[in-house]
Amino acid sequence: MKFRRSTPDTLEINLTPLIDCMLFLIIFFMLSTTFTKASKLQIALPEAGGEPAGPVQATSVEVSVSASGEYAVNGQVLASKQATSLRSAIEKASEGNNKLPFMISADGSAPHQSVVTVMDIAGQMGFQSLGISTRQPEKK
Repeated sequence: MKFRRSTPDTLEINLTPLIDCMLFLIIFFMLSTTFTKASKLQIALPEAGGEPAGPVQATSVEVSVSASGEYAVNGQVLASKQATSLRSAIEKASEGNNKLPFMISADGSAPHQSVVTVMDIAGQMGFQSLGISTRQPEKK
């Protein structure tokens, strides 16, 4: 008696349901993600009397400090309040030239520690021309 050998079943993995699930997940994550826009810092400069110093040179480094202690270097808001990220942003903006004028624009209610941190980093990097911007008091 001759028995037939059974042929092994071919195993296949059907990828269609997996691809469908992945597409649904991609659409879900695209719809549920919130996109934030980086905006400029709103700064209310402190008032000071005296003569204005003149316009700031176009090739200068300007660091802005908001009321909540956030930093912006030449208009670019930094992602963190860490001193290391501030230092790297200043190095990038100055391109290693510490002879450029360095201007600090701090909000009148900015934390004092944030302003001192900017001044300390500027001093450590060798900037010598340091200025702090203010605005003229309103005439009544």
